[in-house]
Amino acid sequence: MAERIRVIVTGALGKMGLETVKAIASDEDLQLVGLVDIRGRGEKLSQISELKDVDIKVENDLDRVLASTKPQAMVDFTNPQAVFNNARTALKNRVTCVVGTTGLNEVELRQLEKLAVENQTGLAIIPNFAIGAVLMMKFAQEAAQYFPDVEIIELHHDQKMDAPSGTAIKTAELINQSRGSRAPHNIREFEKIAGCRGGNVGQVRIHSIRLPGLIAHQEVIFGGLGQTLKIRHDSLDRVGFMPGVLMVVKKMVERKGLVYGMENLL
Repeated sequence: MAERIRVIVTGALGKMGLETVKAIASDEDLQLVGLVDIRGRGEKLSQISELKDVDIKVENDLDRVLASTKPQAMVDFTNPQAVFNNARTALKNRVTCVVGTTGLNEVELRQLEKLAVENQTGLAIIPNFAIGAVLMMKFAQEAAQYFPDVEIIELHHDQKMDAPSGTAIKTAELINQSRGSRAPHNIREFEKIAGCRGGNVGQVRIHSIRLPGLIAHQEVIFGGLGQTLKIRHDSLDRVGFMPGVLMVVKKMVERKGLVYGMENLL
């Protein structure tokens, strides 16, 4: 029997972190060996959460956890302020990084990629772990060949820190790969209220909605002569992300360098 892959989770006390901990602890190919969260005080997770079967302590020092647990992989669901340093620390220790936290800028991404290559270690930046969301992005990329006029509406819970979402940015990038550069559609347009037309990624407008009751949703709307096309994905429960998280961890421990987007591992 093959040895199980040793995994730690950073951001373990967040909603996605707890769901990830539960999934990893239940997987026969993975071994949960460490938990990190800025709110950790050394208490066992079973004492401070509903996961009563997980007796691992939640620490707030990533370096110490890396040294004591010797993991092969780290899954990060923290926040845009912490994710870069967490990934950099793990890569320097030659620990495979699976990053679900969005908010990394292009400079940070390139630095992490360089570090992964230098240390011959895998780095996965995954804007969305839902299989349906990956398919939504793929279908949008294909549709953009025939419907170049498109806008994106992304909707998330009101505690999400960054806007637009990583999924929306990735979708816009894929659309632009299909339709190429183009002249502005309406040069006479002006905003009476700044920002009401949303963000702009290569002339793909992105509109971000943040409301309680939502989890993660995205609609890509294409317009053409006499018709529209809508492609929508809804994440109704965070458990829907977990098959993707587990798959990426297992595949990335065999990979080196950067993988950006789960579609590259399917």
